[in-house]
Amino acid sequence: MSSIARGEAIEASTVVAPRRRLARLLVMVSVPLIVIAAGLYAWLTSGRTISTDNAQVNTQMASISSEVTGRVTDVFVTESQHVKKGDLLLRIDPAPYRIALMQADAAVGNARLSIAQLQSTFQAKQADTAKSASDVGLARDTLHRQEELLRLGFTTRASYDAAKAALAAATAEQSSAASSADSARAVLGTSRNGGHPQVEAALAMREKAALDLARTEIRAPIDGVVSQSDKVAPGMMAMQMLPLLNVVRDKGYWIDANFKETQLDKIRLGQRVDIEIDAIPGRTFRGHVIGINAGTGGQFSLLPAQNATGNWVKVTQRVPIRIQLDEKPDRPVVAGWSAHVTIHVAN
Repeated sequence: MSSIARGEAIEASTVVAPRRRLARLLVMVSVPLIVIAAGLYAWLTSGRTISTDNAQVNTQMASISSEVTGRVTDVFVTESQHVKKGDLLLRIDPAPYRIALMQADAAVGNARLSIAQLQSTFQAKQADTAKSASDVGLARDTLHRQEELLRLGFTTRASYDAAKAALAAATAEQSSAASSADSARAVLGTSRNGGHPQVEAALAMREKAALDLARTEIRAPIDGVVSQSDKVAPGMMAMQMLPLLNVVRDKGYWIDANFKETQLDKIRLGQRVDIEIDAIPGRTFRGHVIGINAGTGGQFSLLPAQNATGNWVKVTQRVPIRIQLDEKPDRPVVAGWSAHVTIHVAN
């Protein structure tokens, strides 16, 4: 190697060596600083928020079922169709219920006819009572005359006894007529509403028949989107109170987040919440706490856990926290979507 090349190598090594020492020094200083900064940030921010990914989007959902039993004749909605409250969804065959209403109308007419007959009978009994009262008055006057004639000697004892017996018979007839009138009045008695119980019972049956006929048309109870309507078709049998389809409200969504029971002491109503919905990545929605459930999720299950056993193992329970969205998502939301929730408990 020439003396010139050797000199250049020595000069290059003298330049690189300080650079290496400087880089090593920077690494040795920056790593502790990063660790200290991370620890300081964690210390400053710890306890200010709590979060969970055990959360989902919820909204009101109406399960539509038939209140009468019958065959479906018409389906007026399709899957995912938007409906308004009161829109017609299904129709059950109304023919049997229309016939039942006609029978109820006939029963009301028969009841009113029966009451009219009872009213006529009561009036006849009242007339008999008035007649018997008149007969009693006449028999009493006849007895008084016979007494006066007997005292003066112008009649016989037999005529007096006959007048006395006639008064007793008239009095007994009056008592019988009054009893019959009271019985007719009792049969014709009124209810608290002023009508006859027999007529009111028939009217109640008619109202039920009319209500059943109206229930053959199933209408939407809320505004929303129809779900699971594909399983309903004309010709199928709709059983009473058996769910047919659902109407899911398309607005007014909220978040139900299940936090551990050990975190409840930090949660308060009105606290600010950051919400990340899995189906809408890259967006964080604002919300606030509006409710803390009165029981754990296990308490409202079909078969709640029984802890009064010898082999009981303590499990941290989850409590549903209801969160209201403060801003409306810019796309349709589906009930049941998963979400990640962060509550700012230090606010």
